[in-house]
Amino acid sequence: MDISQNGSVKNQDQRCSVSEIEECDFSKLAEKPRTLNIERQRSFDERSLSELSIGFSPRLYASKTDNYSRIMDHFDNVFSPGRRSGFNTPSSQQHSFEPHPMVAEAWEALRRSLVYFRGQPVGTIAALDPSDEDLNYDQVFVRDFFPSALAFLMNGEPQIVKNFILKTLRLQSWEKKIDRFKLGEGVMPASFKVLHDPVRNYETLIADFGESAIGRVAPVDSGFWWIILLRAYTKSTGDSSLAEMPEIQKGMRLILSLCLSEGFDTFPTLLCADGCCMVDRRMGVYGYPIEIQALFFMALRCALLLLKQDVEGKEFVERIVTRLHALSYHMRSYFWLDLKQLNDIYRFKTEEYSHTAVNKFNIMPDSLPDWVLDFMPTHGGYFVGNVSPARMDFRWFCLGNCIAILSSLATPDQSTAIMDLIESRWEELVGEMPLKVCYPAIESHEWRIVTGYDPKNTRWSYHNGGSWPVLLWLLTAACIKTGRPQIARRAIELAESRLLKDSWPEYYDGKLGRYIGKQARKFQTWSIAGYLVAKMMLEDPSHLGMVSLEEDKQMKPSIKRSASWTC
Repeated sequence: MDISQNGSVKNQDQRCSVSEIEECDFSKLAEKPRTLNIERQRSFDERSLSELSIGFSPRLYASKTDNYSRIMDHFDNVFSPGRRSGFNTPSSQQHSFEPHPMVAEAWEALRRSLVYFRGQPVGTIAALDPSDEDLNYDQVFVRDFFPSALAFLMNGEPQIVKNFILKTLRLQSWEKKIDRFKLGEGVMPASFKVLHDPVRNYETLIADFGESAIGRVAPVDSGFWWIILLRAYTKSTGDSSLAEMPEIQKGMRLILSLCLSEGFDTFPTLLCADGCCMVDRRMGVYGYPIEIQALFFMALRCALLLLKQDVEGKEFVERIVTRLHALSYHMRSYFWLDLKQLNDIYRFKTEEYSHTAVNKFNIMPDSLPDWVLDFMPTHGGYFVGNVSPARMDFRWFCLGNCIAILSSLATPDQSTAIMDLIESRWEELVGEMPLKVCYPAIESHEWRIVTGYDPKNTRWSYHNGGSWPVLLWLLTAACIKTGRPQIARRAIELAESRLLKDSWPEYYDGKLGRYIGKQARKFQTWSIAGYLVAKMMLEDPSHLGMVSLEEDKQMKPSIKRSASWTC
């Protein structure tokens, strides 16, 4: 029997508000998501501000401005009534939400990218560029489909997302081998493709678990995106029957078994190879990349809500709670960088021994790159790219920092500091096209060593400092959560000035993102979906609840240096 025959959608028109985001203390066992009725055609009033600005303190924020009433007036002006966004997005009463011509074009392009399996939509292909060789861009990628899935959920079309979740679950159960080596049972595919046999008139799925990927690296992030999407589906529809299916529960446990397994590592972070995530080529992110750690943290928190409280589920809940406490402490303490911490590293002593050591990872002060000393503003901070023995990758990575905000891996103070940094370094991180995947680019001799002369990752191109429009939805979600929607609106306006005219490129090149990427595919699906999600989320901020988790009030940060405005 096809697993997709099990389970059913319950009342797809019901939604959950952010005020009901479940979880405040990891030590409390997860509860089933509740189905709630909310008004989706409401304005962004004082009530929704208190709901949606998770981790944002109006009183604290008001202390930095003239008066609180002006802040509330600003939010009322920024957010206006809006209905479900689709082909005919209605004109708002406010000028800021007059329908942009790009919205209808984007929906048409997104629907053209749909992939069907035996008559049912199961995902969207990576790109529809007819002028380039397909390579693997004609496949459905787990990470690429995520913004497409959010767009369909926000538009009231959850069946596509449900089909995707069930089909990828079936692929997880396949035997996975690269040459003669068998991969872990819980590994999710990086992508899959529908093959049609015209002779037998029969369709089959073929998956890639890394055996066809450049560099032959298995995707570490696919399983995390899958769990996060399952929670987004449950939150959006109020339908918990999908997550409660025995097969879904087993799929989650298999993913968790892989990443919670015990070994020789002394850190709660997850050890990874280069090329295991969005940065899917050799770029020196091996070790403990921020993107994977933030996704790991968020997936654990989502799993905590979705796992059933049976014998098997309770065992994983206990392991998750323990790991979350250790992981949040480690990341907030050792991955965080602001002006105070940067100055502390600048004065580090080395070769320290015993539990009293301050420089616990033996980071050499001389390894501080010159750029970071000028890049760090007085007010602001971020999670660095990587921390491991004698190595700290000081590069800024957008996805990891935005996910840290949405998952509440970042404390409220740290979230504010990250947004302060983006505003202070707008030209470097945003420029003329949102948004730098990482900053700065590596070049010259370092580029040759780190990338292995990779011609696609030359300086300020692709993953080496390129600008990726898909990151627009992550920035928008982070902006809404931290009470800074004006930043998102500014970035969206930049994107609207070029994306459609440039045929929705995959990425842009150059320090300012001025040039279409030299090998960028056009009609890149997640560039299209990322824009739609950003627009719909800004129009109706209650959508934030699908991808945002509330701060755990019981976890008191051990450091105060994240309060960047007090430096």
